[in-house]
Order: sequence, then structure tokens, then C-alpha cells
Amino acid sequence: MRPGTQLAEPVPQELAEKGERYLGSGEFFAELAGLVRQRTESAGTEAGVACRAYLTQRIAPILEQIGCTWRIVENEVRPSAPFLLAHRIEAPGLPTALLYGHGDVVEGQSGEWSAGRDPWTLTAEGDRWYGRGAADNKGQHLLNLAALRLLVEHHGRLGFNLTVLIESGEEVGSPGLAEFARAHREELRADVFIASDGPRLDVQVPTLFLGARGGVNLTLEADLRAGQHHSGNWGGLLRNAATTVAGAVGTLVDGHGRIRCAALLPAELPASVRLALATVDLPSHPGGPSIDENWADPGLTPAERVFGWNTLEVLSLDAGNADAPMNAIPGRARAVLQLRFVAGTETDGIQQQVQRHLDAEGYPMVRATVGTMFPASRTDPDHPWARWAADSLRRQVGERLAVLPNIGGSLPNYVFTDILGLPTLWVPHSYPGCNQHAPDEHLLESVAREGLAMALGLFADLGDPGRRPAAACLSRP
Repeated sequence: MRPGTQLAEPVPQELAEKGERYLGSGEFFAELAGLVRQRTESAGTEAGVACRAYLTQRIAPILEQIGCTWRIVENEVRPSAPFLLAHRIEAPGLPTALLYGHGDVVEGQSGEWSAGRDPWTLTAEGDRWYGRGAADNKGQHLLNLAALRLLVEHHGRLGFNLTVLIESGEEVGSPGLAEFARAHREELRADVFIASDGPRLDVQVPTLFLGARGGVNLTLEADLRAGQHHSGNWGGLLRNAATTVAGAVGTLVDGHGRIRCAALLPAELPASVRLALATVDLPSHPGGPSIDENWADPGLTPAERVFGWNTLEVLSLDAGNADAPMNAIPGRARAVLQLRFVAGTETDGIQQQVQRHLDAEGYPMVRATVGTMFPASRTDPDHPWARWAADSLRRQVGERLAVLPNIGGSLPNYVFTDILGLPTLWVPHSYPGCNQHAPDEHLLESVAREGLAMALGLFADLGDPGRRPAAACLSRP
């Protein structure tokens, strides 16, 4: 909270009680169970049918209760991943919020869940509600839609205009989303983007994050000669491909995780990002690894390393056969690395930059190639909409709120910042131990309850002229 900021009252008691009844009565559980039953595996053979049914039979009725008109828009890039686009226009002069979610899920992994659980049946066990998509992302966007519905039921209005976009290909990289945004730019015009995905910092730490790191895979390969040659007869005479690739990797990132190639670093760590991360402590997670304090840049805090800076990780090394090594010098070796990078990193021509670096370091025989890349993006923590959201959320949860410039992982945030020019606000309703993308994925009822209160407060403040940002901030691209 900024110095001098006064916390106003949270959500009105009557509205808060309606939210509690919605969760406590089992209505939310029943709605989420219906969403989980839809087998919307985006990589599955029936993805198009399942995702279309999810959008038209499950999500559209909720949107109609909010007072939205909606339609299905075909995905020209991936026909099996259609979009749902909806609008509620209350008045031309009101601010417009663009709400986002994704209805697709990863493979259900039936038969791999504990205690015989069925991934397509929502199962409550204490605080945990198990089911594929319960946390990623069906439960999260359902909470936001439910909050909007409660506001309309309570006030008869939202107090702002609403656009809702639900995609069904996020788990396979959101193919077609960027093209959709460009083609429907006018329909997607808004003042602010609000969504929920990914985990909060910790189960006890409500979180607002403003973007996502990007990522790109780099392959380094030395293909020096066919076959392998006896290490006794040829050792000292032939260049070893494995040693060569290992040395090349070491010129990019050293054995302590510190990036040595300037082309792989951002220009700076902005003061606003450093300030936002100054109060962020990375919690330890039961059963998880402990943080290596002497790893990566020693001048950065752990929070700055993962949320404010770049990391270069070696994902795999390939030379010979480590399980049954031969007394032979490998003629070919390969390493796959991944650069996770923040906004402000120059990635145009990155393959050429890395190759020039390797050449200059004496490794012209190592060829660098770049794989699939997803961009980094973020809204500055000092942006008026970011400050407004942080203040609004603190009215519900107090100083427990963590504000992250971006998460360490990936989301298609760049579509909304770079293509649509929107400030982006992400309020996750899950936590790091939710097992997303794995057996036993679950949503915590306690986090969902707090998430609904946060969403109610945020949307109520957006609809209140006295609490939303000044008119000068409502300048749409």
C-alpha cells in the first residue's frame, strides 16, 4: 500500500454474505463439478467437440445470467480450439474490463490418480477438491464469473462494461489467440484486463501479478565426426564433442547458474520492479526443495532472481550412453537449454547473438539453434491500474497481499499487453501445491473462498466511480 493510503470498507456485508452462501450451500461445488465433467483435453482427438460443448453448454448460460450476449468464434489457426466472446454494455462512457480464462485442460491421466480418483469427477476431501481443471483453469474463471453474477443479482448492474474471452487452447500454447486478438481488436477494446490463472505465491499469500516471463529453448550441437573412437588410441588427438559442448555451455552460464552472455540478459532491473519485490519473501513448500542461496546472480534477492531477472537452465545433455559408457570419444554431443526472460530482454536475432558469442569464445564448431519462443510482458507495478488493484485487494486481505511484476512461468499475457495495449491484472485463485498438469490436481476450498471475496471486492470497486481510477486513466488504445 502506498504511504498515506487509507483503506476503505471491504465488500458490503450483505454482498459478502451472498458470496459465502454461494460457496457454503454447495452451489459453487455443483457448478464446478459440471465444468470438470467436460473432458476438454486440448491435445485430445475430440478436443473440438468437448471444448465447444464446454463453452456453449456450461459457460454461456452463466454469461446469460450476468446479462451478456455471446457467440462462438472459430479459431482459424487451430479449429479444435474455438473462442467464446461475450459482451455486456451498460453505458458508452463507463470503463470496460476484459475478462479472460481458458476452458481446455491437459491430459486427464486416468488411472494415475491416488485412491482411485476419477479426474473427471470433482471429489471433495477436506479442504481439497480434486478434479482435472479444478485449479487450471475452470475453478478460477468460474469464481470470477460467479462474482460478476452475484454483483448483478445484488445491484442490478455492474457499473462498468464487460467483455469476456474464453479460449480453449491455452494448454497447447494458445495457437490462434494472437491472430484472434488482431482480427477482433475493436471488439476487444477495453480499459483493463483482469484474469485468474497460475498459483498465488503461497497458500497463505494472496497475490496480484502483472505479467509473465517469456521463454525460449536453445540447442547447442557439436557434430564433429561419425561414430566414436577409442579413447586410448585417440585421446588427446581428437576433439571430444561432449567436452566441447560442455565448454560452450559454460560460456553462456557458469557452474553457479550465473549468465555470462550479455545478450541473454535484460537491460536493467527497473526501480519499480525492485520496489515491488522488496517485501516479497519466497516461502518454503512442504515436500519441496529448499532454495540454493548461492545459485545464480549473487547481487539479487531470491524474489528478484525468479520474478525480476533472467535464468538460463540446462534441461538436457546428450552424448554417448551414461548408463553403459564405452571407452570411446563421442563425435557428436548436444545440450538443450532454456532461457526464461523478463520484459526488457532483446530477443530479436537471439540465435545470431548466441552464435556470435560462441564464435568469439572459440567454439565456432558448436551450432546454436533456437526453438519455440513465447514473449515476456508485464504491466509496470507503478501503473495506475496496478496501484488501484493492489489497493482494492488489500481492502479484502490486508497487507498479506504480494504484488509480483510477473510470474516466473508463462501465460499469453503479451497478447493483451503488446497487441491490445492493455494493463493486465492477474489474481490467481490457486496455490503452488495444486498439482496442476499432474495427477491429483485440486482446488483448495479455503483459497477459493478468499478468491471469491477478492473478486467481489475488485469488481465492486471497478463499478464504483469513487473507487476506480480517475477518468484520465480510462484511455483505451
